Amino acid sequence: MTLTDSDFRKGLSKTQLWALVILRVVIGWHFLYEGIAKLIDPNWSSAGYLQVSRWILGDLFQWIAETPAVLEVVDLLNIWGLVLIGLALLLGAFTRIAAVAGAALLLLYYVGNPPLVGMGLEIPSEGSYLVINKNLVEMVALVVLALFPTGAFAGLDRIWSRRQSEPVPGRDKPTPVHESAIESKPLPVSPFSRRELIMTSATLPFAGAFGYALYKKGQWESYEEKNLVDAMTSASTKALDVASLGELKGPMPRGVIRETEFSRLILGGNLLSGWAHSRDLIYVSQLVKAYHNKEKIFATLLLAERCGVNTLLTNPILCTIIEEYWKRGIGKIQFISDCAGLDYDANGAHPTPYDEYLDRIRRAIDYGATACYIQGETADYYMKEGKADAIEKALQLIRDRGVLVGIGAHHIETIQACVDAGFDPDFWMKTLHHHGYWSARHPEHHDNMYCFNPDQTIEYMESLEQPWIAFKTMAAGAIHPRDAFRFAFEKGADFVCAGMYDFQMVEDCNIALDAFNTNLAAVRRRPWRA
Repeated sequence: MTLTDSDFRKGLSKTQLWALVILRVVIGWHFLYEGIAKLIDPNWSSAGYLQVSRWILGDLFQWIAETPAVLEVVDLLNIWGLVLIGLALLLGAFTRIAAVAGAALLLLYYVGNPPLVGMGLEIPSEGSYLVINKNLVEMVALVVLALFPTGAFAGLDRIWSRRQSEPVPGRDKPTPVHESAIESKPLPVSPFSRRELIMTSATLPFAGAFGYALYKKGQWESYEEKNLVDAMTSASTKALDVASLGELKGPMPRGVIRETEFSRLILGGNLLSGWAHSRDLIYVSQLVKAYHNKEKIFATLLLAERCGVNTLLTNPILCTIIEEYWKRGIGKIQFISDCAGLDYDANGAHPTPYDEYLDRIRRAIDYGATACYIQGETADYYMKEGKADAIEKALQLIRDRGVLVGIGAHHIETIQACVDAGFDPDFWMKTLHHHGYWSARHPEHHDNMYCFNPDQTIEYMESLEQPWIAFKTMAAGAIHPRDAFRFAFEKGADFVCAGMYDFQMVEDCNIALDAFNTNLAAVRRRPWRA
């Protein structure tokens, strides 16, 4: 039975009635803007959210994300579902249907990625959740609203509600009543009376406020786009246009080092562990650490895997996080450990005891490292100090544990000295970047020069038979990846290791694909060694 306005009022004060109406309006506002924001964003897709689903419908959601035709339909249903539900709640039209539909949609959001203990990846959010999140709270609120016809009190549903309550000639028979009752009965309110018009259109001002707010936001975004320069070429930034997984240009090529496959683009772990070469910007390392909480690291690793990047290069600092990433079933990314060689004191000396360095190697291997290499600064230090035996002992430890072994260096003289010493690693890690960036002219004041003689590096690495992983190719952010990746592959690198934020991942992978898919044979002198 449909409740009329008078039925709805029974037992509820005006304050309670308006409280329910306001609850309906604010939820409607939220739904409507969520839908419009997705509608006007050409890069929006639900693929990322569906890809990381791990609960009861995880397989279905992942299949949807990986099936373009189905994903397109789901995205359209999602967008227009949000818009229509939001509009209906805001105006008070078909409020019960809208409330039920909204609750069902939120239930799907919740099932997709619930904040349950031990449920794998929790989507990084603006708050902290345990079982209950904002989707569940809003869903319960909509269930409550579905029990009360708030549109019959204030909204367009009031018109339909009053028509339903009017007697129909020939169907409803008049009930005999006493004369005194007839005299005391109030006259029916006309559907066109002033009071009815006010109550029917009571929420229209909210719709007007929504339209004005949307207009002002559009004006501000247009101002930003017009007046702020490109974030790639200046410290000023504009709203980031993050590429979605749907824009990924293809699978990431892979190479093999002693029967183990590695993606040609390897994710560098410095940003994830808080190491940021930011020259004299002293706040950046703290900012990087604050951004990369555990869940954000998980999301970044999973996104890398979805882009075809199957390898992370990091130090033992992240070992426990990687182990948890595996145990929770989030992903399977493998990692190369640099073993976090040597620490520096205030005078630039290396106070880390050698035994402690060997312990770091054991720790990385115990946590499942696919490969370990002697970190660049460590190899540079020991070879410069004439302590080749220290490197040899570390290499032997890694080999004895059955793990791929490599040697890294910032200086090409270190690689030459290692070759002269008879070392035969499974791969080399060598910095590679050109000097065509402005701060390269002042290396004594900036910490973004790592390949001190690129021409000599290119020439010498050409003669080596082992695979070469190039790192610091962007000179700590001084060179655009579009330039850095192409330079590295053209000049002989078999793999490129690059630090990437999650919002850069798809774009950087596409840049690597573009560089790798060019006619490298025409310009590359060093044969592929992997």
